[in-house]
Amino acid sequence: MEKVILTGEDLTLEEVVSVARFNTPVEISPESLEKVVASRKVAEDIIESERVVYGLNTGFGSLAKVSISKEDTAQLQENLIRSHAVGYGDPLEEDEVRAMILIRVNSLIKGVSAIRKETIETLLEMLNKGVVPYIPEKGSIGASGDLCPLSHMVLPMLGLGYAFYEGELLDGKDAMERAGIATIKLAAKEGLALNNGTTCLTAIGALATYDAMRLSKLADIAGALSLEAHRGIIDAFYEKLHSIRPHTGNLKTAENIRNLTEGSTLTSHTAEIRVQDAYTLRCIPQVHGTCKDTLNYVRSKVDIEINSATDNPIVFSDGQVISGGNFHGEPMAQPFDFLGIGAAELGNISERRVERLVNSQLSDFPSFLVKKPGLNSGFMITQYSCAALVSENKVLAHPASVDSITSCENQEDFVSMGTIAARHAKQIVSNSTRVIATEILAACQAIDFRKEMNPDLKLGKGTQKAYDLVRESIPFIDDDKNFELFNVLEDITELVVYGDFLEEVESVTKLN
Repeated sequence: MEKVILTGEDLTLEEVVSVARFNTPVEISPESLEKVVASRKVAEDIIESERVVYGLNTGFGSLAKVSISKEDTAQLQENLIRSHAVGYGDPLEEDEVRAMILIRVNSLIKGVSAIRKETIETLLEMLNKGVVPYIPEKGSIGASGDLCPLSHMVLPMLGLGYAFYEGELLDGKDAMERAGIATIKLAAKEGLALNNGTTCLTAIGALATYDAMRLSKLADIAGALSLEAHRGIIDAFYEKLHSIRPHTGNLKTAENIRNLTEGSTLTSHTAEIRVQDAYTLRCIPQVHGTCKDTLNYVRSKVDIEINSATDNPIVFSDGQVISGGNFHGEPMAQPFDFLGIGAAELGNISERRVERLVNSQLSDFPSFLVKKPGLNSGFMITQYSCAALVSENKVLAHPASVDSITSCENQEDFVSMGTIAARHAKQIVSNSTRVIATEILAACQAIDFRKEMNPDLKLGKGTQKAYDLVRESIPFIDDDKNFELFNVLEDITELVVYGDFLEEVESVTKLN
């Protein structure tokens, strides 16, 4: 992607990923800046006329009843940022912070936040020049926006706080100076325009959604490899069967398995080897497919949110100012909880397929997929590790959005906890990715044993490609003494997450 041009209306998830992870340059459309200028003029007129408007010349939250003099309106905004930047914990990842900045700029250029274009341009310059504010991961309740993390985002703009630049953590002022970016003084309304919105939770959740959608394809590859390793029954994936219960995800998953195994002589038909397969093989379309539908629903909400104004109050160019609740995280908190559930289920069923591969009582493979079991433990503890990850996921998948704690002297009396939902979803996707990577490795190991039993059997066109990609870097594990299995698992995880594994498989077979 050469560059991304923001309009406030049509930012895509793929563009968010491109900017956040691959440093794609960003520009703002001139038409959008015109809307910004018009909204800003309204705010300046309000301040000059001393018309009472929340957040421009009043305190915040339950302090809205406190009037602020014209002379103090700018100081009010700096005080807001200084007092609200009280996060805790490890810093957010660089891609999450970059996604935050991008989404915030896209929101501000809708022209309803009454912020100066020069302030937006400073934020954009930080994005393009690689200044990454230090933002602790914890501290947002997901209503009144992500006040705490977004305040940390703003601090370096003022020469305050901390930021990473060229891999080094610096004082905010030093980071801006090294990048050649001038710090600013906030004007009336600008602090509130910058820190009031769902931008942090949306950024974390959007990246997790993208990763989960890739994960759903990897899960189908893993499932297809396991199916062939067990000589599973392909009849359960026929379109004829799924067309009479035509959930979109079911149909797409069944098609994926058929495409991946096309040309395979490892798959079987009903009663050739057994009458039925276990659910973890036979019901891949129903389980993976449901997760696909979940992810597509969440994606639809992300598409809306990254192109929304989540500020308060909203300042329209016609002079109308509306104080509402667009900052509230509930519209994304529930979807991100749902995202976590969908990603957890992909891991859950994968772990059960790992168990079926390593358990000699459930297959015709040697115990723990290793020669001379007993002397060697082989894949024994890989299943333990997967079990630990999916069990952790079950805890993390408890919905954060059903919780609320009153804040701000009971003025803000129902909050979303959406940032917690997004953070949990991210961790669940990561855990499930490791489980599915483990299944891919275990299935390839099982396929090698299967080939020893019958060298004439062959994989499908998609699964053969996946197998070859694994074996290009990870050989068959014949005993414990020649391998540190942790390193092997790190290699397979690296391959499926950061390598071209998925793209290479998709080059030979279409995946939904």
